[in-house]
Amino acid sequence: MKQLVIINNLRNSLKKYLDKQRRAYLESLEKVRGYSDLTLKSYDETLQEALRIVELIQEGDTLEINLMPYRLKISHLNAKTISKKLSAIRGFVAFLNENHYKTLLLADESIKVAKTLPKPVAHQHIVEALEYASDEEKLIIVMFYTLGLRISEMLNIKLSDISSEWIRILGKGNKQRDVPLLGITKDLLQDYLKRKVPKKFLFEKNGEKLSENSLRYTVTKVFKRIGMKVTPHQLRHSYATSLLNSGAPIVDVSELLGHSSMATTQIYTKLGSALKQQNYNKAHPLAQGDV
Repeated sequence: MKQLVIINNLRNSLKKYLDKQRRAYLESLEKVRGYSDLTLKSYDETLQEALRIVELIQEGDTLEINLMPYRLKISHLNAKTISKKLSAIRGFVAFLNENHYKTLLLADESIKVAKTLPKPVAHQHIVEALEYASDEEKLIIVMFYTLGLRISEMLNIKLSDISSEWIRILGKGNKQRDVPLLGITKDLLQDYLKRKVPKKFLFEKNGEKLSENSLRYTVTKVFKRIGMKVTPHQLRHSYATSLLNSGAPIVDVSELLGHSSMATTQIYTKLGSALKQQNYNKAHPLAQGDV
């Protein structure tokens, strides 16, 4: 009986801690990533539901969260819904690990869902957002949009990687690629380097490489001023879509994006076809049923 009381006390203590961290996690999603109220509500409901059901195991200094009881409960839902719920939990666990509480997820197998088309940002919206951006914010937005970089690639740019016409990018699997600089990007870069004088990395804070959260927050903040929620990865999608819609060969776009296979790049051609279909439906008189 005494041992059972100790176990229950430990579980209650863990639940209180996790509940506190849940609130901190949601706050970070709102302030740093700019998540909408609806998305935050969905994440909150998922986490509260899951934390009531999952098995919590304390092994030394590691907290193990066994998802199996929760997965059994939600097994009747469709694959996409389950995937979203598991994604919210994984994000929370990553947050715990970032905040020095070693946490391990058990029964965390992925759910296969149909691949959805990426969501690029229209050119006119990007131009509008740039009107409300500071010089440094403008450089960050323009670099994402004219270089098509992943956020990790942007942060790893060193001063030694920048030439007058190209930037050498270190991509996934430590693969290098050279991406050309447009005139507007070069001008913003030169102005930024004169003002900021970074030491090693292009984007630094207090002499250290800028964090992903800081860079993501900058993009979120700029587009929030025009009432939009935009991520750095959406600007990468915009870059790819713009090139393909303007006739750039898919093999070149694939190389510029740092894709290991052209099959990955082909999803953007599907997006282009979808947009063409939408525009056709809007433009053709018979699409409105006027016969």
